[in-house]
Amino acid sequence: MAEQWTVSTPTTLTFDAEVTRLRVRTVAGAVNVVAADGPARLEVTELEGPPLQITLDKGELVVTYEDLTWKDFSWKSLATFIGTWRESTRRRAVVSLAVPHLTRIELGSASSDTVISGIAAPVTVHSASGSTTLVGVSGPVDANTVSGSVHAQSVSGDLKVNTVSGELTVVEGASRNLKANSVSGPVTVDLARDNTTDVSLTNVSGEVALRIPAPANAQIHANTTSGDVSSAFDELRVGGTWGAKQLTGTLGNGSGKVKITTVSGSVALLRRPAPEDGGLDVTAPKVLDFSKEDEA
Repeated sequence: MAEQWTVSTPTTLTFDAEVTRLRVRTVAGAVNVVAADGPARLEVTELEGPPLQITLDKGELVVTYEDLTWKDFSWKSLATFIGTWRESTRRRAVVSLAVPHLTRIELGSASSDTVISGIAAPVTVHSASGSTTLVGVSGPVDANTVSGSVHAQSVSGDLKVNTVSGELTVVEGASRNLKANSVSGPVTVDLARDNTTDVSLTNVSGEVALRIPAPANAQIHANTTSGDVSSAFDELRVGGTWGAKQLTGTLGNGSGKVKITTVSGSVALLRRPAPEDGGLDVTAPKVLDFSKEDEA
């Protein structure tokens, strides 16, 4: 039998029944989800506007407003949803949840800032303008946002990000498959050591910067229609005609794959120092000058 709660003031709930799936739909505020042992727990510390509806049924825990549905937060519906909630009664909720590591997570919000930590199951996040922070997530991640930023640290599950103008930053990325599509948001990716990631980064006008560990092992194919290209690797070949530029080649044993495509956004390939070097590689990559080729 389903259990239901209506929360209209700051509240703490502990759930005796097993939780295997979490679905949260909010408008503004914050949503924090952390993996933890023991029974699932929910804490609402701030709440403004209509009450939250909490339901636990057959392992699925749902936290939402009565008039919101999951389809409101689909990638195609986000723009319409933004206009709707801006004209409605102000809603703000700060919600924190502790759930088992293998809980499947599905979060949708307009402008709530989201933090997800330690989850080993699939994670889906749809956001209009709120930031998304992922820490130590080992399950596959599908994050979609219009203008919100996405920050991923030590994420080892497959990572897929779609953004219009939001910033994507990946630190210590260990995903086997990493795919990002952006229109104008900057994309910065730092790969972990001993990684054989298959990387695909696409941007229109935003810049793309990728830092690869040394010794590097990857097949590289980067191209831009009119943006600048810079590289810290002498092994890579430079080509292109007119304004278009290509950077290709194989680093080390080529176990990883890197594909970067931009229209007018710049592309930078950086070298992460070997462990014995210590510190950060602060040497600026060489900007590839095509002026002489153009003159020829």
